[in-house]
Amino acid sequence: MQSLDRAMTVIKVLATYDANQFLSITELAKECELPVSSMHRLLKAMMKHEMIQQDPERKLYGLGNAWLEYGLKVYDSIDYVSIIRPELEKLMHLVEESVYLSKPIGTEVLVIERIDCDQNTIRIHDQLGLRTPMNIGAANLAMLANMPVAQQEQILDKLLPEDDRKSLYEVLGKIKMDGYKVSHGERTGGISTVAAPILNRLGGIVGAVSIRLISYNLTEDKLEFFIDKVVHTGRTISMKLGYQN
Repeated sequence: MQSLDRAMTVIKVLATYDANQFLSITELAKECELPVSSMHRLLKAMMKHEMIQQDPERKLYGLGNAWLEYGLKVYDSIDYVSIIRPELEKLMHLVEESVYLSKPIGTEVLVIERIDCDQNTIRIHDQLGLRTPMNIGAANLAMLANMPVAQQEQILDKLLPEDDRKSLYEVLGKIKMDGYKVSHGERTGGISTVAAPILNRLGGIVGAVSIRLISYNLTEDKLEFFIDKVVHTGRTISMKLGYQN
């Protein structure tokens, strides 16, 4: 169990860096708070399973190809290629902004896809693989609002003190009624986000589709246009996954 914990710590450290940025064994040992000798044995075992890879010339380490293989299998399991991605691409062309697909994982949300608009020279990037708490951000709250109350309570018990939960439950109720969530500068100043949930045939939450845009010159008419297109995309994907309202 200790070896598994250490291996996952290494993976989490490497995942915080750009995919093209590799680290030395000394840097990894320091960040993981392990002796270099222990790190050497651990990295050797992880390389055997393709969890990490080594640049043979520079003797530096990065994430291995195993994670790409596992990620592609996850995409297949959520009907990503055949159902979800075409709708995300349609939305991107309509709004001419970067489009995101997020998925709930426990008390967090993971960004699993981003489709950028080539026509938009000013891009706002959330990194693929970015994890954020379920109670922060438009996409996260859109998902949380469409979960069963018992599941909401279980998640928020771990994220917020009791005094802060009541006001958030009121917000979640409004989000579910509206069918979308808009936030302005919640995570990044000057940035607005529009998000809508994606549901499966049983009404369970699969994920959320969202767009992020610069708030400057965002008129009410433009915002209504963005909301309409994002909500439509969320509903279209949900219906293709078997959801019936």
